[in-house]
Amino acid sequence: MALVSLTLAACGGAKEPPPAPPPTATAAPEVASAAPIDPDDAPSTSLPSACAGTDDKVCLPPKPFVKRLCAGFFPDAALAMFKKGTPWTRGYLRMNVEAWNASGGMSSSDKLVFDEEVLIVAHRSADTGGMQVSGSTGSYDVLRWDGTCASLMGEEVTTKAAPAPKHAKIPWKSLDDKIKETLLNDAKIGKIAADRKKECKGATSGDVSLKCVKADEGLANAVVDFVRGGGDIPSPAKLP
Repeated sequence: MALVSLTLAACGGAKEPPPAPPPTATAAPEVASAAPIDPDDAPSTSLPSACAGTDDKVCLPPKPFVKRLCAGFFPDAALAMFKKGTPWTRGYLRMNVEAWNASGGMSSSDKLVFDEEVLIVAHRSADTGGMQVSGSTGSYDVLRWDGTCASLMGEEVTTKAAPAPKHAKIPWKSLDDKIKETLLNDAKIGKIAADRKKECKGATSGDVSLKCVKADEGLANAVVDFVRGGGDIPSPAKLP
């Protein structure tokens, strides 16, 4: 009996374990916010149509637009910008010049040639250290008919119109389908394009016949004449 009493006493004296502490709230992990997009890097929704500024009596497009333009390859935009009536200042090569692009974007493997027509899109003043230097005109970035940019020294280009301006090759296969369709609706361009297809048999480079080369040149000339003459083409689908 005594043993039972001791056992009950021992059981009765046992303490309940303390309640577990409430869970502590943990802060939600911080989500890194996306970096804001620089408006200068955002693609255009339309081509500029007025001078953003004048520099040395030339009409220049907006600098952010030119930055994107010269960083890529935009043959459709080039045709639209060379169109008759656009405000951009035309330049003409005073000599043959190797094509290079100071902006680091794509440049053509074809030289710029004497009397080639270009659009002046940027002007960099000469760094003369504050001194007045006669004849220092700085340098220019220009847009070629093929949709690439090139960088020229001031003495390599003039705004005096050439009597028979030349042009860079038109990259026909790189043009947007809607633009090609519109161009082919012109009777002259349509006939030359058909002749070119027959002569070149699908080839555009490498071992091609002299007739194919001439047909390519004829097609490019017809497109340039159409655009210079004010021919209407659709707005470019791909913009800088």
